Amino acid sequence: MVLNSNCKIQNINCKNCEVRLLKDIKKVILDKDFAKKFPDLALYYMCRSVRQMSDLRYDITFIPARMLGKEFVRTKGNRNSKQFPELYTVLEGRAIFLIQRLKRGKKDAIEDVYAVSAEKKDWVIVPARYAVVTINPSKKDLKTGNWVSEKNNNVYKELEKMNGACYFYTKSGWIKNKNYKIVPKLRLEKSLKSRPKSLDFLR
Repeated sequence: MVLNSNCKIQNINCKNCEVRLLKDIKKVILDKDFAKKFPDLALYYMCRSVRQMSDLRYDITFIPARMLGKEFVRTKGNRNSKQFPELYTVLEGRAIFLIQRLKRGKKDAIEDVYAVSAEKKDWVIVPARYAVVTINPSKKDLKTGNWVSEKNNNVYKELEKMNGACYFYTKSGWIKNKNYKIVPKLRLEKSLKSRPKSLDFLR
């Protein structure tokens, strides 16, 4: 990851734009050959703390439309620390949020997994103890916003150990990650059409 003073996200107050390169997420993508060919490809841009609400911060992420070989471009994916949930919204484009939970004490067994397709102005809650990957499944750029506790730290090691989430979204549809021993059938959930009135649940 590098810091970019020339932020690619328009019309926001962003002093430090973090750029995620392909080599930063090479452990978690499906097409490892593609990752080797284009290690310095800029995949997405993140602006932290665009807004503050007491101990909650609002981030914005910009994911240009592209393919990672067979797979649609997406974020590295992470789980929040300390049992914190998170709230996402789509500002531009269309997103798929892949949301999964490991079985307690297991690194290769999924207890629950589902996907939420969200359009502009939709909202998605990522529950505590769940990891999330944001996917741009279209030919248009994607911009998302998210509210999360300032006390949270992103946990990446669980997905890195398993070479990604339990499903990859490709041109051919969903493909299971064979590194997991137990993966439930993927179900689809609906997004929210309005923001929850209170954000206290994020604390």
